[in-house]
Amino acid sequence: MKQFETRIDAQGKPYLATEMTGYILTRLPLLNKSTGFTREERRELRLEGLVPPHSSTLEQQVERTYANYSMFASALDKHVYLRVLQDRNEVLFYALLERHLEEMLPIIYTPTVAEAVQKFSLIYRFPRGLVISTENIDRVDEVLADAPVPDVRLAVATDSEGILGIGDQGFGGMAICIGKLSLYTAAAGISPATTLPIELDVGTNRADLLDDPLYLGVRHERLTGQAYADFIERFVSAFKKRFPGAVLQWEDFSKQKAVDVMNRYRDALPSFNDDIQGTGAVVLAGLLAAARKTRRPMVDEAYVVHGAGAGGIGVARQIVVGLMRQGLSRAEAVARVLMIDSAGLVVADRRGLDDYKRELAQDPSRTAGWQVGGNVPSLLETVVNAKATGLIGLSGQAGAFDETVVRAVAQNSPAPIVFPLSNPTSNSEAVPEDVYRWTDGRAIVATGSPFPEVRFEDHTYAVGQGNNAFIFPGVGLGTLVSGASKVTDNMLTAAAEALAEYTDPSRLMSGAVYPSINAINRASRHVAAAVVKQACEDGVARKTIADPLTAVTDAMWEPRYLPIRRA
Repeated sequence: MKQFETRIDAQGKPYLATEMTGYILTRLPLLNKSTGFTREERRELRLEGLVPPHSSTLEQQVERTYANYSMFASALDKHVYLRVLQDRNEVLFYALLERHLEEMLPIIYTPTVAEAVQKFSLIYRFPRGLVISTENIDRVDEVLADAPVPDVRLAVATDSEGILGIGDQGFGGMAICIGKLSLYTAAAGISPATTLPIELDVGTNRADLLDDPLYLGVRHERLTGQAYADFIERFVSAFKKRFPGAVLQWEDFSKQKAVDVMNRYRDALPSFNDDIQGTGAVVLAGLLAAARKTRRPMVDEAYVVHGAGAGGIGVARQIVVGLMRQGLSRAEAVARVLMIDSAGLVVADRRGLDDYKRELAQDPSRTAGWQVGGNVPSLLETVVNAKATGLIGLSGQAGAFDETVVRAVAQNSPAPIVFPLSNPTSNSEAVPEDVYRWTDGRAIVATGSPFPEVRFEDHTYAVGQGNNAFIFPGVGLGTLVSGASKVTDNMLTAAAEALAEYTDPSRLMSGAVYPSINAINRASRHVAAAVVKQACEDGVARKTIADPLTAVTDAMWEPRYLPIRRA
């Protein structure tokens, strides 16, 4: 039985029709208004006596809820409170986010979500989404048929092996999917009635989780090799059959698996990996905005990407694409994007080099004549010898961009680019205040987690947050609106260019290369329209869209109560 359906009344206004009444109705988060039910709704839906006599407006509920939220001291307690609110009343949850998004984004997502992931089995309260595990993969069709959302248009799925900077978290990765989908709705207006978080529980290699009596996931080591590939194949086949045309976002897979799964299924259904492609697009947007500020084209820069996991690979790939769009050959572009992993500079002739790194490895001739102390150039040696003008951190190593490294890159450019992007905050490669001090205020800085503005000498610098939330919600919305059969590389690049264009000149003047979080809804609309346009140009759109911006705006859900009537 469907919980509800949207109908239009005789005056052309939408309302919700449901067969649910009484107490059970108050337990359905997409229908529950709590104290917001009108007197007419209370009588018709058999709610009289179940809620307080006073009928509150949504604005009054937001005020009351925010007062309760503000009483919690710790970030995790606030995170749990918001999740409980979402499980109780989705419209109120998103209305509250809409009014306090800049304050609450770090609570529902990075950096607080990292702690929520680690403690997910402890703070678990309410079933949300689906768990596809080794215990039910043989019945995956039945499990998907029981999804709490019958009309799934967007799903986020993770196997939880590469969570943020904290690695394998087993069942706890479900918190990432829930948080991600909250941002799809808050930032891009994708209706929560069409979204589904999915945990692909293939086990965990964490002994502490397997030995924890409170751990809620399956208790065995992770599937590997063909068994793992078969698991993913069965899931994707069933998902496509059950939800044809739905967008599937892959989230927090580990290095090689992230690349393999993305490549295997990118043409099979509209899907993308946010850690690879979304991260790449948001960083490219920051670099394009930096070029606007410095008036130095990207082709004149040399970038060092510190970190060769899924995020680092995605960033390096997207920068190469951006440089090629500005006229460089692929070989010339790769030579300007130098990737550092745990062993040092990634060079093509290195023994045992991971397959996924080969496309971005430097030709050995690139390092001929370099002065290095060992067999492989270090981060500092690469910056000095390559005359790098930009540092991009996705290593998860706190303090990796120390004073020596930052001063070295500052010697190569009047406006050095320093993006310590690792999350959570404790993993950031540098602190913005230090970067400005070490570069005499010349640096262009962006971070992955939120940092306060910096006062240095007579200037105040806003610190732009290179948050994927500026990209993936718009990509998802644009893909849905266009009905795209796949997410193309050009669609991701178009999203990056649109975000860079949207960054306000006043923000650039203050030092930030990204919009403020409060502008994320408007930015997502702009990004989504660019994605729709590019999907049409790439020939993958299955809908005819005359005006992308209007189509996107019309598709965006808003957290407002609709009248509810008995079906």
